[in-house]
Amino acid sequence: MSKPLNSIPRPLVRTNQWVIVISSVLALTTGNYWILLLPLLSGLSGLLFHVNPVMYLAKFLLRHPANTYIPEDKDQQKFNQTIAVSCLTIAFISFLLQWTLIAIIFTVIVALAAFIAILGFCIGCFIHFHWSQYRQRKIQAQSQSK
Repeated sequence: MSKPLNSIPRPLVRTNQWVIVISSVLALTTGNYWILLLPLLSGLSGLLFHVNPVMYLAKFLLRHPANTYIPEDKDQQKFNQTIAVSCLTIAFISFLLQWTLIAIIFTVIVALAAFIAILGFCIGCFIHFHWSQYRQRKIQAQSQSK
């Protein structure tokens, strides 16, 4: 199985998801919200500089060549990472401002979304698909009204 050019091997995506889940759970159980900076800064680095340190380091742990793993769409993962970074940012800032309820809600949201994705249902993919469908219908409606 060859890897499409615009993809990420699934084990790297799963590693990133596990880091989000574990960091979120640790932040909530220990009260040390600074732990959220690990997935937040890694995700932000991936979005801004196209290098996610978590995935970069996990790449060295792959047992087989990267192109032999199930590929995940890079654009879809970028969309998902944008959602995760947004939730983690809101959670972290809320912790700093001592808005505890909002911080907990957004930490739980991102942890649940990552864990559900690990189990096989990608909420971000679902949102992205329906958003793309909505935009396509809107474009078609505009072109038909002209």
